[in-house]
Amino acid sequence: MEFVRLNLFFPLLIFICFLLPLTLAVEVTYCDKSADYDVKVQGVDIAPYPVVRGAPATFSINSHTGDEITQGKLVIDVSYLGWHIHSETHDLCEETSCPVSGGDFVISHTQVLPGFTPPGTYSLKMKLKDRKNKELTCIGFDFSIGFASPVAAS
Repeated sequence: MEFVRLNLFFPLLIFICFLLPLTLAVEVTYCDKSADYDVKVQGVDIAPYPVVRGAPATFSINSHTGDEITQGKLVIDVSYLGWHIHSETHDLCEETSCPVSGGDFVISHTQVLPGFTPPGTYSLKMKLKDRKNKELTCIGFDFSIGFASPVAAS
């Protein structure tokens, strides 16, 4: 009887171990904790988690605004071990549907990190600016890149 319970428990445990790391909501902090940003970030989901080198990773930023946003840009800075290593800028309307009307919205960005990216913990800082370059929000969060990388197709 004990053997039967273990046979059922072990596959369930393995399933949970593989399922849980697929997506993770990370802790988000505002760049200026005393600022009253026009866009409030409710959370960031990263899939897969940890990020896999050489494979697509999707960062979904759940946000809320009280005002319509017709245009804007995302300014992203990435650091590794305290060193700034990468910057990029994206048109907001390529990452979500524009215009963004008041209420909840999601900014979703998918990117493939190079296969030679070192594993470890990275820090990301994202600023959302409107068409007049006014900062609507600024957040930071950490994410991990795992040791695994996909096998190259032959």
